[in-house]
Amino acid sequence: MLREYYEWYPSELAAEIPVGERRNRALYPLAKRAFDITVTLVLAPFALLLVGLLALLIRLDGGPTLFAQPRLGKGGVTFRLWKLRTMVPDADQRLQTYLNSNPAARAEWDLTQKLAMDPRITKLGRWLRKYSIDELPQLYNVLCGDMSLVGPRPMLPEQRQYYPETAYFDMRPGLTGLWQVNVRNDCSFAERARHDTRYALSMSFTTDIRILLMTPAVVIRGTGL
Repeated sequence: MLREYYEWYPSELAAEIPVGERRNRALYPLAKRAFDITVTLVLAPFALLLVGLLALLIRLDGGPTLFAQPRLGKGGVTFRLWKLRTMVPDADQRLQTYLNSNPAARAEWDLTQKLAMDPRITKLGRWLRKYSIDELPQLYNVLCGDMSLVGPRPMLPEQRQYYPETAYFDMRPGLTGLWQVNVRNDCSFAERARHDTRYALSMSFTTDIRILLMTPAVVIRGTGL
């Protein structure tokens, strides 16, 4: 357990931590996991009710209700991330057609791996993404241990080539995190990596609680696209 924890810290910084504090910090991964499970079970009944109601609306435009996508987790292991479907059924084909015909959009995509005006997103999907409601099914990923409530933004396997740092792979991805409550979508993909490293160096139960308390205000502002 102690070795697992200090994989998150440069050795020269870990050596400076007092012995008593090291013992407390060594308990952090276990406490974090117990907290994740407890909060997820408390939220589950409310999340299931909301997901069920939204599923009926999503079905009106045809296609599946849920969307599963491969993401990279701790140690680079691939897992299936679950979301409410917010895109048209032929999303991949539509994206490539749009990027091939729009150089400005191609440059935006290469820099941020996102598009301000994404042609794949449905009208309902745009609203779900704006307030991050589409991510509610990821509570299942948290319960399974693929993710944590707080951690880096889950990364697509093909995005690994754009990620210049390594801290991400020492942690479980999170429903929310340092990047999500600070700059959110107002930074490049490479800058996102630096937020992950900042979190890795300062992560603690107190840090996680602060991020969780900041998250509702960010969600209400609707900056999620």
